[in-house]
Amino acid sequence: MRTTRLVLALLSGLAAFGASAAERVEKSKALLLGQPAGFSEARYADDGSLVARYEYNDRGRGPKLETTLRIGADGIPLSSRATGNDYFKGAVEETFSRDGARYAWKNNAEDETRELATPAFYLPLNMQPEEAVVLVRALLKAPGGKLALLPAGEARIEKVATEKVKGKGTVTLYMLSGLGLQPEYVWLDADQRFFASWSSWMSFIREGHEGALARLGERQDKEEKRLARERAASLTRTLAKPLLIRDVRVFDPPSGEVVDKRSVLIDKGRIVSIDAADRAPPAGAEVLEGGGRFLMPGLWDMHTHYSAGADGPLNLGSGVTTIRDLANNLEALKGRIDAIEAGADLGPRIIRAGVIDGRGPYAGPIKTLADNEKEAVDAVAMYAASGHEQIKIYSSIKPELMPVIARAAHEKGLRVSGHVPAFMTARQFVEGGADEIQHINMLVLNFLFDIVQDTRSPARFTAVAQHAAKLDLGSAPVREFIGLLKARDIVVDPTVGTFEDMFLGRPGVPGPGMSAIIDRFPPTVQRSMRSGSGGLPIEPGSEALYRDSYQRLVDYVGVLYRSGVRIVPGTDNLAGMTLPRELELYVEAGIPPKDVLRIATHDSAKVMKREAEYGRVAPGYVSDLILVDGDPTVVMADIRKVATTICGDRLYDADALFRSVGVQPATR
Repeated sequence: MRTTRLVLALLSGLAAFGASAAERVEKSKALLLGQPAGFSEARYADDGSLVARYEYNDRGRGPKLETTLRIGADGIPLSSRATGNDYFKGAVEETFSRDGARYAWKNNAEDETRELATPAFYLPLNMQPEEAVVLVRALLKAPGGKLALLPAGEARIEKVATEKVKGKGTVTLYMLSGLGLQPEYVWLDADQRFFASWSSWMSFIREGHEGALARLGERQDKEEKRLARERAASLTRTLAKPLLIRDVRVFDPPSGEVVDKRSVLIDKGRIVSIDAADRAPPAGAEVLEGGGRFLMPGLWDMHTHYSAGADGPLNLGSGVTTIRDLANNLEALKGRIDAIEAGADLGPRIIRAGVIDGRGPYAGPIKTLADNEKEAVDAVAMYAASGHEQIKIYSSIKPELMPVIARAAHEKGLRVSGHVPAFMTARQFVEGGADEIQHINMLVLNFLFDIVQDTRSPARFTAVAQHAAKLDLGSAPVREFIGLLKARDIVVDPTVGTFEDMFLGRPGVPGPGMSAIIDRFPPTVQRSMRSGSGGLPIEPGSEALYRDSYQRLVDYVGVLYRSGVRIVPGTDNLAGMTLPRELELYVEAGIPPKDVLRIATHDSAKVMKREAEYGRVAPGYVSDLILVDGDPTVVMADIRKVATTICGDRLYDADALFRSVGVQPATR
């Protein structure tokens, strides 16, 4: 699951250890899905200086940082210097200093100096875990628990709960707001030192107290669920009566027709009829004035990793009513689905795919690992029994096990997709029984096997960035391979937008896909996006090559479509708000807008065998609908202008959904 660099830093950063001014060393373990992945270490000297070290491994990616700080009497750093590498292994060199009212900082994307009348806390672009805890302690000292942030924003802190821990005494849960789209949580001990931070994806815990993490996680989860219930109650309008959506332009994806001046009647979560715009509402029905807006089925995002918190509002506000989750914490995701269905939280419909990987240094942070036939077959059986509809094979699976997994999955009625495993070509993956391939780079790697075979590491990105520009999409080998995909009815989930960020983003220059939405975010999130931190390290002079390689990926999507290969839209990126860019890129690839909208609705439903109930505006279909200002069949950018989302018998105002997570509504 990709997210902005700031959010990554905070999810891990709030999970470190606290300190006082005495000399000491504090250590915490980093856990990805409960598995050890790294550490954080803070060393406080007698003079009040702090040296913090931090690293973790996520499939060969991950930061490695060392930061030296001096902290003032008010708890706010006087200076800091960070070195190391970021998540994608780009070099980090960042400095900050505070001298009276003068604040100065420099990093790969910024070089600024400001004079301030009141104290402010500088948020490092490459934030260490211990620096986040320094912020927590500074907030606890600050008047009203508030501090201005640099370069922009304000942080706030609130005490939430206390728990007793054997051998430690009382620990306190604090909620930190103002840094992202949702509050972050951290547990401190009685000395205001870090004790734990918990999430279903990544957690930190003070060494020696690992056994306490589960109980603390349960307490924090209880608080997060309380807030989710309150939000769902305030933002969800349950349609207890029939609803007539009057005077709309109706788009039905399979036919591609747009019909003006229609009224659509829905009841009990289904479309009842489509009539003339002046039809009178049935007795007892409510009326929603469409005002001539564009009405179409809700969008599908076929490549997500769903989290609670902001993901629900961002998806629904963007008109995404169904998502396919392609790897997650099993128990946590099941709980989120149950909460949405019960009305205790809000979010889209979720279809689950279970991931299987092999053991090794690049294994995904998951529990379901298989190195032999029995483990592989057992993993498939577990997913089938728990309601998953698809198996996603990951990069460290042994090539000889891939056909075993495919056979076992097909016997259970499950689809098979994934990354092409290391030491295997995409052709071999298809011939081994795959139904679908994730990520367009995997189709390029099919022709780079003489250059890179071990694709478990970031080489699966860098090799494509360096060589895709030379791939002749009209060559006989490419045409023959695409013919195989068409003959086998292979579905491709390109996630081409993620490569736009990755190949074109560089320090201080975000990927162009963010330009349409970046101003809508809170200042701290904007700053992270503008930093270009999602990009691969680019050697000087290689910028044009990376641009050309990225364009070849876009072109490849168009060639696939025109050759009759089925495409489904997935983001593997920020929930909801990055799907419109994925659809725009399909248009840039030469796919007509009406066909792109069909791909994002009816065709996606068909891949998941739901086309008889989803993906159309027609009587009898589930009323997953969106009202849009403008006409995305003409200008795809209009798909961002969702005014209302209906998911079955629940209606949502898109503007209110965005505001609930600090995001400005789309301009309409």
